[in-house]
Amino acid sequence: MLPSSYVWGLTVYSEIAERLNKPEEGAWALDKRGKLDASIQACAWDGGWFIWAIGEDGTVYGTSEVEEGQIYLNTQVWSVISSAASRDQAEHCMRSVHEKLATPYGLMLSAPPFVKTPIDVMRAVVFNPGIKENAGIFNHTQGWGVMAECMLGNGDRAYDYFRASMPAAYNDRAEIRQCEPYVQGQTTYSTYSPRPGNTRTSWLTGAAAWAYFSATRYILGLQAEIDGLRVDPCIPSAWDGFTAVRKFRNSIYRISVHNPHHVCRGVDRMIMDGKNVKGTLIPITEGAEHIVEVWLK
Repeated sequence: MLPSSYVWGLTVYSEIAERLNKPEEGAWALDKRGKLDASIQACAWDGGWFIWAIGEDGTVYGTSEVEEGQIYLNTQVWSVISSAASRDQAEHCMRSVHEKLATPYGLMLSAPPFVKTPIDVMRAVVFNPGIKENAGIFNHTQGWGVMAECMLGNGDRAYDYFRASMPAAYNDRAEIRQCEPYVQGQTTYSTYSPRPGNTRTSWLTGAAAWAYFSATRYILGLQAEIDGLRVDPCIPSAWDGFTAVRKFRNSIYRISVHNPHHVCRGVDRMIMDGKNVKGTLIPITEGAEHIVEVWLK
Protein backbone atom coordinates (compact mmCIF):
# COMPACT_ATOMS: atom_id res chain seq x y z
CA MET A 1 0.00 0.00 0.00
CA LEU A 2 1.37 3.41 -0.99
CA PRO A 3 1.78 5.98 1.81
CA SER A 4 -0.10 8.54 -0.30
CA SER A 5 -3.11 6.22 -0.53
CA TYR A 6 -3.10 6.07 3.29
CA VAL A 7 -3.23 9.88 3.23
CA TRP A 8 -6.31 9.67 1.04
CA GLY A 9 -7.86 7.00 3.27
CA LEU A 10 -7.30 9.05 6.43
CA THR A 11 -8.82 12.11 4.75
CA VAL A 12 -11.95 10.18 3.81
CA TYR A 13 -12.09 8.66 7.30
CA SER A 14 -12.03 12.12 8.88
CA GLU A 15 -14.81 13.32 6.56
CA ILE A 16 -16.98 10.32 7.46
CA ALA A 17 -16.31 10.90 11.17
CA GLU A 18 -17.45 14.50 10.78
CA ARG A 19 -20.66 13.36 9.08
CA LEU A 20 -21.29 10.90 11.93
CA ASN A 21 -20.62 13.60 14.54
CA LYS A 22 -17.58 11.79 15.91
CA PRO A 23 -15.03 14.60 16.28
CA GLU A 24 -12.57 12.45 18.24
CA GLU A 25 -12.38 9.96 15.39
CA GLY A 26 -11.90 12.74 12.86
CA ALA A 27 -9.17 14.36 14.95
CA TRP A 28 -7.38 11.02 15.28
CA ALA A 29 -7.38 10.55 11.49
CA LEU A 30 -6.15 14.07 10.81
CA ASP A 31 -3.38 13.68 13.39
CA LYS A 32 -2.20 10.47 11.75
CA ARG A 33 -2.42 12.11 8.33
CA GLY A 34 -0.32 15.05 9.49
CA LYS A 35 2.44 12.76 10.75
CA LEU A 36 2.36 10.72 7.54
CA ASP A 37 2.46 13.88 5.40
CA ALA A 38 5.54 15.05 7.29
CA SER A 39 7.28 11.71 6.73
CA ILE A 40 6.45 11.74 3.01
CA GLN A 41 7.85 15.23 2.61
CA ALA A 42 10.96 14.36 4.61
CA CYS A 43 11.79 11.05 2.94
CA ALA A 44 9.97 10.58 -0.37
CA TRP A 45 10.49 13.65 -2.57
CA ASP A 46 13.33 13.08 -5.04
CA GLY A 47 13.40 16.54 -6.59
CA GLY A 48 11.32 15.83 -9.70
CA TRP A 49 9.12 12.99 -8.48
CA PHE A 50 8.38 10.81 -5.46
CA ILE A 51 10.41 7.68 -4.76
CA TRP A 52 8.65 4.32 -4.79
CA ALA A 53 9.97 2.58 -1.69
CA ILE A 54 12.80 2.14 0.79
CA GLY A 55 13.92 -1.43 1.46
CA GLU A 56 14.78 -2.85 4.87
CA ASP A 57 18.45 -2.62 3.92
CA GLY A 58 18.07 1.07 3.06
CA THR A 59 17.90 0.59 -0.72
CA VAL A 60 15.87 3.39 -2.33
CA TYR A 61 13.66 2.37 -5.24
CA GLY A 62 12.40 4.82 -7.85
CA THR A 63 15.06 7.49 -7.56
CA SER A 64 17.00 9.46 -10.16
CA GLU A 65 20.21 8.20 -8.57
CA VAL A 66 19.82 4.69 -10.03
CA GLU A 67 20.13 3.57 -13.63
CA GLU A 68 17.11 1.22 -13.75
CA GLY A 69 13.62 1.79 -12.35
CA GLN A 70 14.19 5.47 -11.76
CA ILE A 71 10.53 6.49 -11.66
CA TYR A 72 7.27 4.70 -10.84
CA LEU A 73 3.81 5.69 -12.01
CA ASN A 74 1.72 4.77 -8.98
CA THR A 75 3.58 6.94 -6.49
CA GLN A 76 3.20 9.99 -8.73
CA VAL A 77 -0.48 9.70 -9.56
CA TRP A 78 -1.53 8.81 -6.02
CA SER A 79 0.46 11.68 -4.55
CA VAL A 80 -1.82 13.93 -6.63
CA ILE A 81 -5.07 12.03 -6.08
CA SER A 82 -4.50 11.95 -2.31
CA SER A 83 -3.30 15.58 -2.14
CA ALA A 84 -0.11 14.39 -0.42
CA ALA A 85 1.82 16.42 -3.02
CA SER A 86 1.92 20.20 -2.94
CA ARG A 87 0.70 21.94 -6.10
CA ASP A 88 4.30 22.48 -7.22
CA GLN A 89 5.24 18.86 -6.52
CA ALA A 90 2.11 17.62 -8.29
CA GLU A 91 2.94 19.58 -11.43
CA HIS A 92 6.58 18.46 -11.33
CA CYS A 93 5.89 14.77 -10.82
CA MET A 94 3.15 14.62 -13.47
CA ARG A 95 5.48 16.41 -15.87
CA SER A 96 8.03 13.69 -15.14
CA VAL A 97 5.35 11.06 -15.81
CA HIS A 98 4.69 12.62 -19.20
CA GLU A 99 8.38 12.83 -20.07
CA LYS A 100 9.49 9.43 -18.78
CA LEU A 101 6.48 7.10 -18.67
CA ALA A 102 4.05 8.17 -21.41
CA THR A 103 3.94 6.11 -24.60
CA PRO A 104 1.49 6.07 -27.54
CA TYR A 105 -0.06 2.95 -25.92
CA GLY A 106 -0.39 4.10 -22.31
CA LEU A 107 1.59 4.97 -19.20
CA MET A 108 4.34 2.58 -18.16
CA LEU A 109 4.46 1.35 -14.57
CA SER A 110 8.13 2.27 -14.29
CA ALA A 111 11.18 3.12 -16.38
CA PRO A 112 13.84 2.41 -17.44
CA PRO A 113 13.42 -1.39 -17.34
CA PHE A 114 15.47 -3.70 -15.15
CA VAL A 115 18.15 -5.57 -17.07
CA LYS A 116 21.27 -5.66 -14.90
CA THR A 117 19.65 -5.51 -11.46
CA PRO A 118 19.97 -8.80 -9.49
CA ILE A 119 16.75 -10.72 -8.93
CA ASP A 120 17.14 -10.54 -5.15
CA VAL A 121 16.98 -6.75 -5.43
CA MET A 122 14.09 -6.47 -7.93
CA ARG A 123 12.09 -9.49 -9.06
CA ALA A 124 10.60 -7.53 -11.98
CA VAL A 125 13.80 -8.45 -13.86
CA VAL A 126 12.24 -11.89 -14.53
CA PHE A 127 10.06 -10.17 -17.16
CA ASN A 128 11.48 -9.03 -20.47
CA PRO A 129 11.90 -5.24 -20.75
CA GLY A 130 8.63 -3.50 -21.53
CA ILE A 131 6.40 -6.26 -20.11
CA LYS A 132 4.30 -6.16 -16.95
CA GLU A 133 6.16 -4.84 -13.88
CA ASN A 134 9.34 -4.36 -15.89
CA ALA A 135 8.45 -1.06 -17.55
CA GLY A 136 5.27 -2.48 -19.03
CA ILE A 137 1.85 -0.83 -19.24
CA PHE A 138 -0.77 -2.02 -16.77
CA ASN A 139 -4.11 -0.90 -18.10
CA HIS A 140 -6.02 -0.60 -14.82
CA THR A 141 -3.55 2.09 -13.69
CA GLN A 142 -4.27 4.26 -16.74
CA GLY A 143 -7.40 5.68 -15.12
CA TRP A 144 -5.30 6.95 -12.22
CA GLY A 145 -3.18 8.96 -14.64
CA VAL A 146 -6.34 10.42 -16.15
CA MET A 147 -7.68 11.32 -12.71
CA ALA A 148 -4.44 13.02 -11.63
CA GLU A 149 -4.24 15.14 -14.76
CA CYS A 150 -7.90 16.16 -14.45
CA MET A 151 -7.32 17.22 -10.86
CA LEU A 152 -4.59 19.52 -12.16
CA GLY A 153 -6.90 20.86 -14.88
CA ASN A 154 -4.96 19.28 -17.76
CA GLY A 155 -7.86 18.07 -19.85
CA ASP A 156 -5.89 17.68 -23.07
CA ARG A 157 -3.28 15.43 -21.49
CA ALA A 158 -5.89 13.49 -19.51
CA TYR A 159 -7.80 12.66 -22.68
CA ASP A 160 -4.59 11.72 -24.51
CA TYR A 161 -3.86 9.20 -21.76
CA PHE A 162 -7.43 7.90 -21.88
CA ARG A 163 -7.32 7.40 -25.64
CA ALA A 164 -3.89 5.74 -25.56
CA SER A 165 -5.28 2.69 -23.74
CA MET A 166 -8.87 2.82 -25.02
CA PRO A 167 -9.70 -0.35 -27.01
CA ALA A 168 -11.84 1.49 -29.57
CA ALA A 169 -8.90 3.73 -30.45
CA TYR A 170 -7.31 0.68 -32.11
CA ASN A 171 -10.19 -0.26 -34.38
CA ASP A 172 -8.20 0.70 -37.47
CA ARG A 173 -4.90 -0.79 -36.26
CA ALA A 174 -5.93 -4.06 -34.67
CA GLU A 175 -2.69 -5.67 -35.80
CA ILE A 176 -0.90 -3.61 -33.14
CA ARG A 177 -3.16 -4.37 -30.18
CA GLN A 178 -3.82 -8.04 -31.06
CA CYS A 179 -6.68 -8.26 -28.56
CA GLU A 180 -10.47 -8.25 -28.77
CA PRO A 181 -11.49 -4.73 -29.87
CA TYR A 182 -14.35 -4.55 -27.36
CA VAL A 183 -12.55 -5.45 -24.13
CA GLN A 184 -9.73 -4.20 -21.93
CA GLY A 185 -6.57 -6.22 -21.46
CA GLN A 186 -4.52 -6.46 -18.31
CA THR A 187 -1.14 -5.51 -19.76
CA THR A 188 0.26 -3.86 -22.87
CA TYR A 189 3.85 -4.09 -24.08
CA SER A 190 5.59 -0.72 -23.89
CA THR A 191 8.10 0.94 -26.20
CA TYR A 192 10.92 -0.93 -24.42
CA SER A 193 9.54 -4.12 -25.97
CA PRO A 194 10.18 -5.14 -29.60
CA ARG A 195 6.38 -5.48 -29.91
CA PRO A 196 5.03 -2.22 -28.48
CA GLY A 197 1.26 -1.95 -28.28
CA ASN A 198 0.57 -5.69 -28.06
CA THR A 199 -2.07 -6.25 -25.35
CA ARG A 200 -2.43 -9.44 -23.37
CA THR A 201 -4.62 -11.11 -20.69
CA SER A 202 -7.98 -9.75 -21.77
CA TRP A 203 -10.95 -9.72 -19.37
CA LEU A 204 -8.78 -10.42 -16.29
CA THR A 205 -8.30 -6.79 -15.25
CA GLY A 206 -9.76 -3.85 -13.39
CA ALA A 207 -9.04 -1.60 -16.37
CA ALA A 208 -12.64 -1.38 -17.57
CA ALA A 209 -13.92 -0.14 -14.20
CA TRP A 210 -11.16 2.45 -13.82
CA ALA A 211 -11.60 3.61 -17.42
CA TYR A 212 -15.32 4.17 -16.83
CA PHE A 213 -14.74 5.82 -13.45
CA SER A 214 -12.06 8.20 -14.70
CA ALA A 215 -13.98 9.09 -17.87
CA THR A 216 -17.35 9.77 -16.25
CA ARG A 217 -16.27 11.20 -12.89
CA TYR A 218 -13.18 13.17 -13.96
CA ILE A 219 -13.25 13.92 -17.71
CA LEU A 220 -17.03 14.45 -17.88
CA GLY A 221 -16.95 15.56 -14.24
CA LEU A 222 -20.22 13.94 -13.14
CA GLN A 223 -19.48 13.23 -9.48
CA ALA A 224 -22.07 11.68 -7.19
CA GLU A 225 -21.69 13.14 -3.68
CA ILE A 226 -23.61 12.92 -0.42
CA ASP A 227 -25.16 16.37 -0.85
CA GLY A 228 -25.93 16.15 -4.55
CA LEU A 229 -24.54 15.71 -8.06
CA ARG A 230 -21.46 17.74 -8.89
CA VAL A 231 -20.83 18.78 -12.49
CA ASP A 232 -17.19 19.85 -12.89
CA PRO A 233 -15.77 18.65 -16.23
CA CYS A 234 -12.14 18.59 -17.34
CA ILE A 235 -12.32 18.02 -21.08
CA PRO A 236 -10.05 18.44 -24.11
CA SER A 237 -9.89 22.08 -25.16
CA ALA A 238 -10.87 21.09 -28.72
CA TRP A 239 -14.31 19.93 -27.57
CA ASP A 240 -17.24 22.28 -28.10
CA GLY A 241 -18.87 20.54 -25.15
CA PHE A 242 -20.87 17.35 -24.63
CA THR A 243 -24.23 16.01 -23.54
CA ALA A 244 -24.91 13.34 -20.94
CA VAL A 245 -27.85 11.73 -19.20
CA ARG A 246 -27.28 10.81 -15.54
CA LYS A 247 -29.64 8.96 -13.23
CA PHE A 248 -29.00 9.95 -9.63
CA ARG A 249 -31.20 9.22 -6.61
CA ASN A 250 -34.36 8.56 -8.59
CA SER A 251 -33.94 11.68 -10.73
CA ILE A 252 -32.89 11.99 -14.35
CA TYR A 253 -30.50 14.82 -15.25
CA ARG A 254 -30.17 15.75 -18.92
CA ILE A 255 -26.93 17.68 -18.97
CA SER A 256 -25.49 19.87 -21.71
CA VAL A 257 -22.01 21.31 -21.26
CA HIS A 258 -20.94 24.20 -23.50
CA ASN A 259 -17.31 25.16 -24.09
CA PRO A 260 -17.44 28.36 -26.20
CA HIS A 261 -13.90 29.49 -25.34
CA HIS A 262 -12.33 26.04 -25.70
CA VAL A 263 -10.88 25.70 -22.23
CA CYS A 264 -10.26 22.46 -20.34
CA ARG A 265 -11.82 23.24 -17.00
CA GLY A 266 -13.71 25.85 -15.01
CA VAL A 267 -17.49 26.15 -14.69
CA ASP A 268 -18.66 29.70 -15.32
CA ARG A 269 -22.36 29.19 -14.69
CA MET A 270 -24.94 26.44 -14.39
CA ILE A 271 -28.71 26.53 -14.88
CA MET A 272 -31.16 23.80 -13.87
CA ASP A 273 -34.74 24.00 -15.10
CA GLY A 274 -34.26 27.68 -15.91
CA LYS A 275 -32.85 28.63 -12.50
CA ASN A 276 -29.26 29.51 -11.64
CA VAL A 277 -27.32 26.98 -9.56
CA LYS A 278 -24.58 28.41 -7.37
CA GLY A 279 -21.24 26.68 -7.80
CA THR A 280 -20.95 23.21 -9.35
CA LEU A 281 -23.18 21.12 -7.03
CA ILE A 282 -26.75 20.28 -8.03
CA PRO A 283 -28.78 19.85 -4.82
CA ILE A 284 -30.71 16.64 -4.21
CA THR A 285 -34.13 16.58 -5.87
CA GLU A 286 -35.49 13.04 -5.92
CA GLY A 287 -38.05 11.69 -8.31
CA ALA A 288 -38.01 14.15 -11.19
CA GLU A 289 -36.41 14.89 -14.55
CA HIS A 290 -34.23 17.98 -14.91
CA ILE A 291 -32.59 19.93 -17.70
CA VAL A 292 -29.12 21.17 -16.76
CA GLU A 293 -27.10 23.64 -18.84
CA VAL A 294 -23.44 24.29 -17.98
CA TRP A 295 -21.06 26.84 -19.52
CA LEU A 296 -17.29 26.68 -19.05
CA LYS A 297 -15.32 29.89 -18.58
